[in-house]
Parts: sequence; structure tokens; C-alpha cells
Amino acid sequence: MSDSDSERMFEMQPQRPPEDRLERWVERDVDAVCALDAEGRIALANSAAARLFGRRREQLVGSLLGVPLSRANGVELQLPRDGAEPATVELVLLGEEGGRRWIKLRDITALAHVRDQLDQARIRYELVESAANDGLWHWDLASDRAHFSPRWREILGLAERELDDSVGEWLERVHPEDKERVQDELRTHLEGLSARFESEHRLMHESGAWRWVLCRGLAERNHENKASHFAGSLSDITSRKLAEDQLAHRAFYDSLTELPNRALFLDRLRHALRRAARRKDYSFAVLFLDIDRFKVINDSLGHMAGDRLLVMIARRLELSLRPGDSVARLGGDEFTVLLEGIQDAGDAIKIADRIHAELLAPFNISGHELFVSSSIGIATSSTGYQRPEDVLRDADTAMYRAKAAGRARHALFDTAMHAHAVQQLQIERDLRRAIERHEMHVHFQPIVSLATGRITSFEALVRWTHPERGAISPGEFIPIAEETGLIVPLGRWVLRQSCLELASWQRKLSDPSPCTLSVNLSSKQLNQPDLAHQIAQILVETGIRGEQIQLEITESAILEHPDAAKSILLKLKDLGLRLSIDDFGTGYSSLSRSSR
Repeated sequence: MSDSDSERMFEMQPQRPPEDRLERWVERDVDAVCALDAEGRIALANSAAARLFGRRREQLVGSLLGVPLSRANGVELQLPRDGAEPATVELVLLGEEGGRRWIKLRDITALAHVRDQLDQARIRYELVESAANDGLWHWDLASDRAHFSPRWREILGLAERELDDSVGEWLERVHPEDKERVQDELRTHLEGLSARFESEHRLMHESGAWRWVLCRGLAERNHENKASHFAGSLSDITSRKLAEDQLAHRAFYDSLTELPNRALFLDRLRHALRRAARRKDYSFAVLFLDIDRFKVINDSLGHMAGDRLLVMIARRLELSLRPGDSVARLGGDEFTVLLEGIQDAGDAIKIADRIHAELLAPFNISGHELFVSSSIGIATSSTGYQRPEDVLRDADTAMYRAKAAGRARHALFDTAMHAHAVQQLQIERDLRRAIERHEMHVHFQPIVSLATGRITSFEALVRWTHPERGAISPGEFIPIAEETGLIVPLGRWVLRQSCLELASWQRKLSDPSPCTLSVNLSSKQLNQPDLAHQIAQILVETGIRGEQIQLEITESAILEHPDAAKSILLKLKDLGLRLSIDDFGTGYSSLSRSSR
């Protein structure tokens, strides 16, 4: 509220007549006080004046001060002219028993004017105090007495209760968890170590609830720089604090499962690393969980069912842990667990086994009974980590090892896994440029008829000759190509090269009988909506007829997306292509599908 607004509000309030205000403050005075009119008659007198003159107050009013009062010898009082110095007159009053009283009369008009201004200022303060949304307080440090405004009382639900003038009305209501901090902040300001006092803390409302408040104050200091008075305001910030808590919750918790998210988990893991660095007897472990075949469940039943399943899994994970352990959702179907205060890796393995057992019971989602398993990677603090991201990375690496070993199991990270993971990353980088550098080759394995002994067809097999490492096994690079999606451009390149080679053979062979070529089609290629169009272009470019090409597809690739696969397979059949189902179970000698 601006000063002008306060001025207008004050002017709008009903004002007491000047004589009423004058009567109020003269009555509070311990000295005898009389107010005279222009003729020198007493217009107003307080009780002290009545006692001094031995009259009742109403008998004094209207009397001339120069007329003998009681049996006093009167002395005419000449009122000062405008602009003259206030007059001071001494009188001798004769008492009833002949005693004398010496009194001094003094013109206090100027003083009355000052007091009237002070009275108006007090009224203005009371108006501002009642209009302010903040509670106001004042603490007289010398007497240890405090004053709290009506709004201060209202904030804490104390409007209807009588308060004492002790600062304890405030300090005794501070939340136990905040009390020591508030006392330190007060002490710091009162000792002159801070420019102002400002503190956010909780105070107990009369209802028993805790309210968040912002308390600000400033100390008045004497010539010795010692605090003598302390005043300030109190604001209710409960709504703001609740909003901040909600924002913090959204920033650090997963909105679906209400579990901590990656940011909060990494923060807790960072604290665990610091604790492990300080204490040699402290160890921890991180479990990285991935739900096996969750994508199939999500795609078949829908995302809503998938979300419900994730929530149910989150609750079961919480039941599997010890008090003090933390579980978080990193995203998708990935969860992490922080196990603190373990003795060795055996403790972490026991928890992993408990999680496996907890997930064995079926989940009922919209009438569907689902059986879920998880692959778990374990990393322990014994490795000597410095960064939380490294712990998470190694636990993730171990999880992939568990999944590759057959799912529904766990694996403990070791340094060999890290070396392998680094090697896999290097293979991925090199694989992206292998085709451009002409490092990839297609070998053709003949297929012989046992009845005739003649070659009836060939199978196209991709091989990679690395410039530094030499020949790299398909068992190394095919799974990486599948996982990264590089299998799509690689498979397309293999088909084109195979068709070009087949066209070359036909031009060179004297036998005009057509030769058939088998090429493997990966699951990710089968998911390409324009696959049939891509293959049709290759056939036109190379001059190969569709019936000369046989595409080998794994059964699992078809079952992963049966409806989409059916539509694409019909288009491929229209091109004259031969189709065969093939589940490769012995290595990666071809472009077979590798799923996570």
C-alpha cells in the first residue's frame, strides 16, 4: 500500500473532535492540566487539577483563573499575544487550613499541539496495522516485553485468545526441527553480525497444524551499538511452500509410479559414494532392472495396460527391499535399486533373488494374467567409483549380460564386462562407417541337392574385415547392428549386392537355368512400412526376377507384430518373392534377429 493510499484511507475514517482527543490525553497526565479559552476561563480540567484546587472538575469549568479559587489570592493571568513566548506564572494558593501551596502555571499550547500530532500518528499506525496483510510485532529488549498486532494473532488463530506480552508467544511455537536455526538467526542479527533478520520456519497454529511463515525484522541500536528494540513482520507463506513442495516432487519423482526418478536416485547415489569415501566399513550396491519382453506386453495390450503393470511392479519392488533401501524408475521399464550398508556382494545377490521371487506371482491386468520376469545387473562400491553415473553404467552393463544369458536372472559386474562394453561401443562406431569404407563383403554359401549333387541355390552371408582387427565374427557385430538399427541399411545393402552378384553370374553362365539366392530378412527390416517398395526398386535396378530371391524370416520376427507382418508378407509375395520361416539357433552366420 502506498503512502498516498494510506493517507486517503486515514482521511476516510471518522475523526474524533479535537476536544475529545484533548480530554483523553490530559486525563492521562499526572500533572494538573487546565485548558483556557480566549477570555481566560477554564474550558477543560483533568482530575489532578480538581484535586489541586480542591474542587470538582465541573466546578472548575467556566471559572476565571484570575478569580480567587478556594481562599487563594488571585493573580490575573495575562494570556500571551500571538507570536509571543509562552507565559509562566507562579501563584500562591491558600489552603482551607491556612497552609500555602506554591504552584507554577505554564502555557502548554505548543505541547498540546505536539501531543495531538502524536495521537493522530498513533491512529494512523493502528489503521495501517489493521489493514496490513502481514502480522506486525515489536520486542522491547530492555523489558523483554513484546507486542503482537491483531493480524499476527489471526495468522496463528489467536484472535480470540488473550496473549501475554512475552516473546515466548512466538518462539515457543517454532517447530522443533526449526527452533535451533531460528535462534541462531536471531542471535546473529541481535549481535550485529547480519544487516537484517529474515527467517522461514514453521509455527504451530492454534488448531495444532503447522503454518510456514516468513519473519523479517530489524533491530534498533543505541549509541553503544547494542540492540534495544526489535520490530518486524510475519507473513503466512504456507501456500507458497506447498506449491514449492509440489514442484520439487514433480522434479524428483516419477509421475506414473511415484517412485524417485533418475535425478533423485543419482543424488542419493552421490551421497552414498561420499559416505563410502569417509567410512571404510561402509559398502553399497546398485541393482539395475529391466523387465523382460515388456515391449511385447505393451504393444499387445496397449500403453494403458503397460502403465498399470509398471505401477504394480513398482509396488512389488518396494515390498522386496529392506528399510532404508531406495528404488527408482529411470524411465520405460527400467528400475534401479540402491542397497546401503551391505556386507558384501552376497547381500545384493540375496535381494536380487528376492525380487525375482516377488515377480513370479502373476499380474492381473484387465482380466489378463501376465507373468513377468526381470534381468538384473549388480554393481558394488568395492570397484572404487568416483561418479554416480559410472556406477549406473556398470550396473546397466551387467544387466545386459544377464539378459544375453537368457533373461530372468542376474549378473554381477566385473572389469571384464567393462572392457567388453568399451569394445562393443567401438564396434558400433566402426560399423557405422564400415559400408562406406568398403569393409563389408557378401559371401555365398552353396546349397547342394543331396539327390542330384548339384548346387540348387546360394545363401548370402555378410562378413566384415576390419582394417585393424581383421575379420570380425558376425556374433559380435550382428547383435549390435540389431540393437542400434544399423541392421536396416546393412540388410538393404546385402540384398542389393546379392542381386548384383546373381545378375553377374547369369551373364557369365552358359547354363540358362535360373539360380535361386536366399537372403535373410531381419525383424527390424520387416517393420519397415516401405520394405516391399525398397525390394521392388532393387529388383528393377539389378534385373532380377522376384522368384529368384528367397527371403528367410525368423518365426519370432513375425510373431512380434503379426498384423503388420502379414500385410508386408502379402506385398512381398505379390512381387513373386519366395518366403521361408527360419529360426536360427546356432550362432550368427546370417542376418538373424537378436532381441533384447
